[in-house]
This record gives sequence, C-alpha cells and structure tokens, in this order.
Amino acid sequence: MDRQQILDLYQWALGICFRHPDKGEVPTAVVGVIHPREDGEREVRACADCVVVMEDIRREEAARSGSEYEPGHLGEVLK
Repeated sequence: MDRQQILDLYQWALGICFRHPDKGEVPTAVVGVIHPREDGEREVRACADCVVVMEDIRREEAARSGSEYEPGHLGEVLK
C-alpha cells in the first residue's frame, strides 16, 4: 500500500499530535487510548507523518516476529 492508501484507513479530525504538540491543531487520527488514573479515557492522536512512521514500525515488527501485518490498526496488539 502507498502512503495515501494507509492514511485513508483512518478517520481524521483536527487535534494535537502526541509527538508534535508544538505544531498546534493539525489533522490527526486516533492511534490509541490511555486511561489516566483519575481522568477517565483519553485519545492519543497522531499527525499523518507520525501515522506513516508508526505503520512502518508495525510492518517491520510483524516481519521480524512472523506476525501478519494489516495496516490501519495502530494501537492494537499484533496477533
């Protein structure tokens, strides 16, 4: 898959990228959810560049471990 095909697998909305908060609000996708002890549930959002980097890392890890890689599932455990 190319970059745009991978990005199209995510829902995009304005938000703050967890890796680049200094960019301010940019188009971001939810890549995980955290559960702070006293703050309920919070979404972890990433910009397009970070989503692509994170997908590359998942693909490489799947190849190393012999797991199946399917893009579009950041924040989920590899099977």
